[in-house]
Amino acid sequence: MSIQSIRGGEDLARFILARYSGKVVEVGVGRVPEVALLLAPHLEVVATDRETRTVGGLAVVEDDIFSPNYELYQGATLLYSIRPPLEMQLAMGSLARKIGADVIVRPLADEVAQIPGFSQTLVNEGEARFYLFTPSSRE
Repeated sequence: MSIQSIRGGEDLARFILARYSGKVVEVGVGRVPEVALLLAPHLEVVATDRETRTVGGLAVVEDDIFSPNYELYQGATLLYSIRPPLEMQLAMGSLARKIGADVIVRPLADEVAQIPGFSQTLVNEGEARFYLFTPSSRE
């Protein structure tokens, strides 16, 4: 099975590797685990989606971001997602606030939520364009 790639996937992975350590979670990995696979040799990567399966050798854990299993996310420094809908972005922000993580959203177009309690920065890294959300105040 060949792994689909996304434009700027390597650049996004490089950005994450330069700034985060330990555990990161890709929310809603879908069928394109490119970024998670690039991160996996260097970080503890948890990939979640609506069903448990293996994609490209990556174990995907079933979880619902709207009713998350907090144990999966505990200790993560970053939650990120590729092309999540607005309501999923808001749920990620709510969870990230509780666990003290940043959020990266790589939108499909310009569908980007205003996540309460977070500052939003548009990042252009090589071919990757995404939004970095950092807590407005670290508590």
